[in-house]
Amino acid sequence: MARRRGESEHGPFVRWVRKHSPTREELARNRFIKPFAGRVLRRELWRFTRRSVPRGAALGMVVGIFVMIPGLQILCSALIALPFRANIPVAAAATFASNPFTTPFILIAAVFVGNDLFGFQANPGRFRELIDEGAGFSEWLNWFASDAAPAMVLGLLVIAIASGVVSYFLAKWFWRYRTARKWKRRSLRRSEATG
Repeated sequence: MARRRGESEHGPFVRWVRKHSPTREELARNRFIKPFAGRVLRRELWRFTRRSVPRGAALGMVVGIFVMIPGLQILCSALIALPFRANIPVAAAATFASNPFTTPFILIAAVFVGNDLFGFQANPGRFRELIDEGAGFSEWLNWFASDAAPAMVLGLLVIAIASGVVSYFLAKWFWRYRTARKWKRRSLRRSEATG
C-alpha cells in the first residue's frame, strides 16, 4: 500500500488511524456524504490538533457503541463531527471499538446496565442462549418484546456516553504525553548540539 504524504513523520497512533479511517477522497465519493462534502472535507476537520483529536475520540466511541451498524457508524461519526469540529479520521477509527468480537459483550453489558440503573428485569443470559441455539426471527422478536429492548437501548446509551467521556480524557492525556515527549527530545538534541 502506498504511503500517504507526511506519514513517516507521525507516530504509530496517527499511522494506525490513517490506515483504518476513510480518506477525504473516499468520503467525497460516498453518495450519503456528497450533499455535505463541502463541510466534511474542510481541512481543519482532518488535522490532528490538541482539541480535535479528543473530540473525535469521544464522538467516535459514542457513535460506535450506540449505532452498532457497520459502515453507518463511520458515516454518522463523519457527519456528527461537523458541529463539534472533531477530527474525522479519529472519530471514524474510534467506531471500531464495536466490532464482531466486542459487540456481544457490549450488548450483554448493556442489558445488565439497563437492568441495574433503570429497574428492568431482562434476562441477559437469554441473549447468549439465543445465539447458541441459532434462534429464529420470532424468538429474537419475543426476547426484544420483553424488557430486553428498553434495557439494552438505555444501557447502550449509558455505556456509550461513559466510553465517550473516558475516551475524551484518555486522548487528551495521550496528546499531552506525546507533546511532552517531543519537547523533551528536542531539548535533548539542542543540548547535545551545543554541548
